[in-house]
Amino acid sequence: MNAVNPLPVDAAQATLVGRVWLPGPHAGPGTVVVKDGMVFDISAHAPTMADLLDHEDCAGFARGLAGKPLCPLDQLIRDSLHRTPEKPVPVLCAPCDVQAVKASGVTFIVSLLERLIEERAGGDAQKAQAIRDALQQTIGAELTSVRPGSESARQLKQELVRRGEWSQYLEVAIGPDAEIFSKALPMASVGLGERIGLHPDSRWNNPEPEIVLAMDSRGRPRGATLGNDVNLRDIEGRSALLLGRAKDNNGSCAIGPFIRLFDAHYTLDDVRRAEVSLLIEGRDGFRLEAVSRMDQISRDPLDLVNQAYGDHHQYPDGFMLFLGTMFSPVQDREAPGAGFTHHLGDIVTISSPLLGALVNEVSLSTEIPRWTFGVRALYRNLGVRGLLPD
Repeated sequence: MNAVNPLPVDAAQATLVGRVWLPGPHAGPGTVVVKDGMVFDISAHAPTMADLLDHEDCAGFARGLAGKPLCPLDQLIRDSLHRTPEKPVPVLCAPCDVQAVKASGVTFIVSLLERLIEERAGGDAQKAQAIRDALQQTIGAELTSVRPGSESARQLKQELVRRGEWSQYLEVAIGPDAEIFSKALPMASVGLGERIGLHPDSRWNNPEPEIVLAMDSRGRPRGATLGNDVNLRDIEGRSALLLGRAKDNNGSCAIGPFIRLFDAHYTLDDVRRAEVSLLIEGRDGFRLEAVSRMDQISRDPLDLVNQAYGDHHQYPDGFMLFLGTMFSPVQDREAPGAGFTHHLGDIVTISSPLLGALVNEVSLSTEIPRWTFGVRALYRNLGVRGLLPD
């Protein structure tokens, strides 16, 4: 792992909560809060992150807990970035637990164009650049100022249908209904320093750096963190009906390092103004850097929240909501015009000044540790540790 500070630039005033894997005879995850450079186990007061987020003033509640001192924060980060099975020390997990993990698709015009490219290329990376150039000339300019669901969007749809250029991706990009899909099951996400997984069938893939909202059971955003919505472009490009195969594999969802709770120092408006940076470093010397600006999102975060949660759908354990990416991986790596694809061993760093940095190494979903600790295992573990309420 590269040398990176995963903490927010204003960490001293940030309310940071997360989950840590605790070694020992009853090894399992603990809920933690960061205070004064130390990590405190607050599992006795909030056995799950869902419990913590459901407190009316969850930031004040977390800050006010005494908790059990666990370790210095810098030690936890160091051990998480350089974890080994032979070293039974506390390490960070993904900061969510029993929440569903949902994702918003095609929320930036740049990412819309890339989905259209995948669709028209049929998953063949060699065709990408020619299609990209053609789309920019035909519909690129028309899409930059349209507001999803508006009358102008409806009129543009009619024109694109007339010209034979309509697509299912355009429907969710500028139509009234956003694409909200299930990214990962509860307990399946990986955290800082863990390996992310690519399906071995994929030959054209990329990270998707995003901000992720942490939602409580009443559909209220309680904080934010960083996420990698790992994407298999060739598989989704063959058919949008393969979205589950393209998006949901072992290690295909990374979240962390901490959830920064909303409080007087950090609000949803900070999410709206955020910049999200991506750095990819390959063993072959390849380096790619990119920046996404959240003020270019086509749908407001609260619009996406309301499309995910409401009278039509509730989440009694809360949910995590990826807000989408504008990352456009067009830098050639293997062949001219083929754009970017991962190599095994790539180090992916997703960062934002007020949220810190999420760092993971790329591997195959078949070669990383198998996912064995699910919701039943969590509650059995909490029961053994005496953390379940009566």
